[in-house]
Amino acid sequence: MMKFLSRIVFWITGWSLNTNWPEGVKKAVLIAIPHTSNWDLLYARAAFFLMDIPVKFTIKKEVMVGPLGWFIKALGGIAIDRKRIPGGRKQTYTEAMISMLKESEELVIMVTPEGTRSAVKKWKTGFYHIALGADVPIVVGYLDYKKKEAGIGPWIQPNGEMDTQIEELMAFGRTVTPKHPEKGII
Repeated sequence: MMKFLSRIVFWITGWSLNTNWPEGVKKAVLIAIPHTSNWDLLYARAAFFLMDIPVKFTIKKEVMVGPLGWFIKALGGIAIDRKRIPGGRKQTYTEAMISMLKESEELVIMVTPEGTRSAVKKWKTGFYHIALGADVPIVVGYLDYKKKEAGIGPWIQPNGEMDTQIEELMAFGRTVTPKHPEKGII
């Protein structure tokens, strides 16, 4: 059903796909860029349904109840349970996502590295720490509003050279046009 609705959205709006998922990758952190509008979720979610990429995004478990929870789950939402770990503290979202990836045979978690829809000079680094901790690649999913194209960009295997590797990904991000260019990567 979601794939059918996604086809309709892309047909009506004139968007196209550039499917280039890395061969053999079943687990990854997918960074969805740019993130300057609420429309980004609609197009990104539709694109991943059409590409048959089983993308999930995380949300607090407290939100995943009743009709709203069912709808979020249908879109790919998975609940984060920040359970207590040895030592009595709650695990961080990063730790919870690392555990999810390590425990799954197939899981792609979508993250927006900007952490906001406003212009940023730097990305938040949680996505990098998650991928490094789970030993999975980071794949770029992008929306180019000028070309009306959703696709898969470059990917990297984190090696600990975080600043260098994130800059490589940001360099690609600067080549795509966000819905609101004034809010894009500075």
